[in-house]
Amino acid sequence: MRIPLVPSAYIFLRRGDQVLLQLRRNTGYMDGHWAAGAAGHVEAGESVTAAALREAEEELGVRIAPEDLQPLTSVHRTDGTDSPIEQRVDWFFCAQRWQGQPRALEPEKCADLQWFSLSELPTPIPAYELAVLRHWAQGSLPALLTHGFQA
Repeated sequence: MRIPLVPSAYIFLRRGDQVLLQLRRNTGYMDGHWAAGAAGHVEAGESVTAAALREAEEELGVRIAPEDLQPLTSVHRTDGTDSPIEQRVDWFFCAQRWQGQPRALEPEKCADLQWFSLSELPTPIPAYELAVLRHWAQGSLPALLTHGFQA
């Protein structure tokens, strides 16, 4: 049986050992959690890298040159139930250079925007994003992570 696969791009802006995280609100998903500074679904006909660059500009007001967008990892995940509703594939990127001052351009969906050290992350963070951040902080980020699968 085939099931839908929902693709998304996540972007962490990084300065030194700090990453920019947003506090989600009014989205209907993981509200009250700290999450990647920018993230969103890949639209029809759009590459994942184009989606990442678009989301960074739409949500944070920063422009990232394509060559400054660094792939970190991919996460294949599901909700962990015996009959998953859907599966997702999330591509995580990092940028250490960008143009503009990061700011919350969607304040109705973002209660706060702050820089955090990779060694002193806030709580709560969605489990799959926390796994990415912890592996990254330890220098052991694999090319692919899975989350929520029984086997």
